[in-house]
Amino acid sequence: MMKQFQKTKKYYLGVLMSIDKKFIAEVFQNLDLQPNEVERIAATFELLDLKKGTILLHENEVVHDQYYVRSGCLRTYFNDVSGKEHTIQFAIKDWWISDYTAFFSTSKALLQIECIQDAQVYKISRKEMEVLYAEIPSLETFFRKKMEKGFAAFQKRILSNLSQPAKDRYYSFIKTYPNIEQSVKNYHIASYLGITTESLSRIRKEITS
Repeated sequence: MMKQFQKTKKYYLGVLMSIDKKFIAEVFQNLDLQPNEVERIAATFELLDLKKGTILLHENEVVHDQYYVRSGCLRTYFNDVSGKEHTIQFAIKDWWISDYTAFFSTSKALLQIECIQDAQVYKISRKEMEVLYAEIPSLETFFRKKMEKGFAAFQKRILSNLSQPAKDRYYSFIKTYPNIEQSVKNYHIASYLGITTESLSRIRKEITS
């Protein structure tokens, strides 16, 4: 039986849906999971149907969950003291997203998560993950490797922002996030690259001319 789910009065998250066990197997595609383990994982995750504009996580909320993107696109962003937005990450199909500093310490979020395309995501709490680790040890290795890969990519992005010209950062963006540029607002991309929308337009013109 599907239940209506509402994050806040302002932002509607759609419907909690039953888990496709075959798709769970695809999420953990490199693991040799037994049928009972797939059943166990499926019973732990929640599938959320998100509408464009949904704020999945607000600043200062205690972070308990992380999310696997099945479809659509989300972003994490930070508001500085002047109110300017800085996009930290886009998350597309087969990506994981959360405010991980707060997630691992179960503290208050510094970031917000916004759904910028209609999306479906799998949700799991840190507490539930710890239970699964004890029951299915291979999952802990799986998530550790994901975190290692994610940390390396994040460090590479920081170094890129510090050392590369804006055009090279733009090339890295379209390589990392293929096929979403037409669906993402220009100011989201500009804030991710650390440039103005005018600079983004100039770079695009230089590339196409």
